[in-house]
Amino acid sequence: MKRLLVLLLPGFVWSLTLQAQSLLERLGYPPDARVLILHADDLGMAHSVNRASTEALEAGWISSASIMVPCPWFSEMAAYARTHPELDFGLHLTLTSEWKYYRWAGLLGPSMTPSLHSSAGYLHATTEEAVANMKPEEVAAELRAQILRAQDAGIPVTHLDTHMGVLFQTPELFAVYLQVGRENNLPVLIPREQLAQQAPHLLEMLTPNDLVIDRVWLVPTDTPPDRWLETYIRMIDNLPPGITELIVHLGYANDELEAITIDHPDFGAAWRARDLDVVRSEAFREALRRNHVILTTWRELYRRFRAQRHE
Repeated sequence: MKRLLVLLLPGFVWSLTLQAQSLLERLGYPPDARVLILHADDLGMAHSVNRASTEALEAGWISSASIMVPCPWFSEMAAYARTHPELDFGLHLTLTSEWKYYRWAGLLGPSMTPSLHSSAGYLHATTEEAVANMKPEEVAAELRAQILRAQDAGIPVTHLDTHMGVLFQTPELFAVYLQVGRENNLPVLIPREQLAQQAPHLLEMLTPNDLVIDRVWLVPTDTPPDRWLETYIRMIDNLPPGITELIVHLGYANDELEAITIDHPDFGAAWRARDLDVVRSEAFREALRRNHVILTTWRELYRRFRAQRHE
């Protein structure tokens, strides 16, 4: 999601309010409700990320999270998710490997999916490189392998999303994204407002059976560290009616995470520690209460969506 704009022009947001209200009412919420999935990305990437994210889930500081199957710490997260079926875990479908020294390959490897891998044998480092090289049929094979690995590990998967927004970049990739969700009867993260503004042709590929939320938000990358909490609180204060996913990246700024994210300040160790400080702060939780924000999960949203589809 990182390449999609997450803070839209205010006029554009409010021009879609009626559509948001319609979705809310169809799912059984009041028409002015502010429903929020507070979602942590990148579980499975590192022990630090796993520990911070599971702490936040258990404490109720966040409501949902997604796991990267090809990553080195996937097994730890799989064991945790298997023994905590009440929590909301999706899969962060992974087609890139962005860190300087800490790299991974796809599950099928370069021999079976050569277009997904660099000459060094790892998944491509950037979204641009991935999109320029990947063949959709190899993408589909890798994503199916990731979903199967998670299911075989006993993870009660509730949703799918896309690491670094790769699967939003072309109609062919978006079609694969939709297809693997439909095959597994899982909702995939689709933010209507962002797509309407940046890639409206993708919305034409949807059917009434696809759950589409209103928007995804992420703290802007140019946010000064000393205004991190202030920025998040302002986002909550300005949250429009509708269903929003607010993505956070959690971790402890320890030796492990600092080494993994070296020379990568965006979404690096300090960023993740600041996000953790935000979600566990009383000021942020008070902003949620003050604005009557309804925290929810992908499991609950999809339950409501399926119920109204069968009425």
